[in-house]
Amino acid sequence: MWSKLVGSSLLGVALLAGADIRGTITIDRKLTHRNVTASAGIYQRGISVPLETEADDDPVAFERSHVAVYIEGNPSGSGGASQPLIPPAQPAIEQRDRRFFPDLIVIPAGSTVSFPNFDPIFHNVFSLSKAKSFDLGNYPKGQTRTVSFAAPGVIAVYCHLHSNMSATIMVTPNRWATRADVTGAFTLKDVPAGTYTVVAWHKAAGTFRRTITIGESGDAQLNFTLPFLEAFGTKPIAHR
Repeated sequence: MWSKLVGSSLLGVALLAGADIRGTITIDRKLTHRNVTASAGIYQRGISVPLETEADDDPVAFERSHVAVYIEGNPSGSGGASQPLIPPAQPAIEQRDRRFFPDLIVIPAGSTVSFPNFDPIFHNVFSLSKAKSFDLGNYPKGQTRTVSFAAPGVIAVYCHLHSNMSATIMVTPNRWATRADVTGAFTLKDVPAGTYTVVAWHKAAGTFRRTITIGESGDAQLNFTLPFLEAFGTKPIAHR
């Protein structure tokens, strides 16, 4: 029985193997206006909580690292018997120094996100997004709340008590998704052979799509330039 289970697992892993899609996000200017001004409220009186500020030495690196890249739809190999081998993500968005950290996560549908409060003041976590709306109420340091995300979509997260706090959760339809690094590099690993639409999403620039065909062997290269030049007649497609 054990050998059969092991053999079945190895077969599932083999079915998931494929080529990598590697690429680079090119952004040549600052796109995002970051709100770091927080007003003092009743939950902060008598308690000094420094507002964390991010170094702006390389604003373009910030922009590149805030691009989500994923494959649309449900490619072959992402469902059926192989799917249980890929556990949903269970990341955390911390409330720390009156900021959400990280302020962008990319997760597959079915994942659960926790929101722990590390500040000595109350925080709140809520969203009015169409894909998922919720309000976790106000809670103090040492407590956390969790939310599960069943459907793909862009989730904008805020705090009722601190208007400067915001974060984004990109819930993708499958496991082939990632966030670009500060250089703009990204990799979608083990993509089965086929033709796909790859999406690059940036909060300020918009949503961009490109089609790519993956063969039975060999990695593929796919690059994005954000935002696309209007001279070429290509504009971002807004996420709703």
